[in-house]
Amino acid sequence: MDPKTAIIIDNGCRTVLISGDDPTRMAMKPLATSPEPSALSREEEQAEVIRRLEEDIIFGRFAPGSRLVEDTLMSRYGASRHFVRQGLFQLERQGIVLREKNIGATVRFYSAEEVRQIYEVREMLTRQAALMIALPAPAGLIEQLSELQRQYCARAYLVRSLQDYMNLTLPMRAKNLADKDGLALSRRQHELMIELLKGRDSWALAQLCVDHMQFSKSDYLGRIAADDKPQ
Repeated sequence: MDPKTAIIIDNGCRTVLISGDDPTRMAMKPLATSPEPSALSREEEQAEVIRRLEEDIIFGRFAPGSRLVEDTLMSRYGASRHFVRQGLFQLERQGIVLREKNIGATVRFYSAEEVRQIYEVREMLTRQAALMIALPAPAGLIEQLSELQRQYCARAYLVRSLQDYMNLTLPMRAKNLADKDGLALSRRQHELMIELLKGRDSWALAQLCVDHMQFSKSDYLGRIAADDKPQ
């Protein structure tokens, strides 16, 4: 696979960037029941707490502004206070969680202006990453992406800067997987991205990747506007 190949897909909740120089990162867990896993190492246990906390935010179980109480998270994830606390520290560094004195940890809430500024940078990075894709993409990659589109929501990242801005928008995208219209639009755009990867129109692909993130942006801004209206 060409080392410059990078695919951008967003399932309505999280952007996917798949680097062609490491195709193994695209491997997904099989649907079949796997054998009983062995005991996790400390690093794996910590990573699992972070993964589950991110997932709860992505799926809107913890909405922007929600308090993240350590005791509740310990019970929910079956984890020690140390791992829960370290997970909160990690998500705070990523800009997903906000920690305040006498309040504790909460899912970060963004103002309308912050949303616009973050998305401006994310759109710029996404467009540039898409333009770096060598088209047409290899047939094997197209087949893998088509299979992912049929079965899974994938997660992998191309560059640190884009990772940072995707993290910042995670709370903004939290509601989308529960939105049937948004999810249907996301799937249609995924299919069109795969079709564009078969051709040579890099600009069309780049623009679609940027358009793809607009639903979550407008949805979050709409919710902010609704919350600001006098009751």
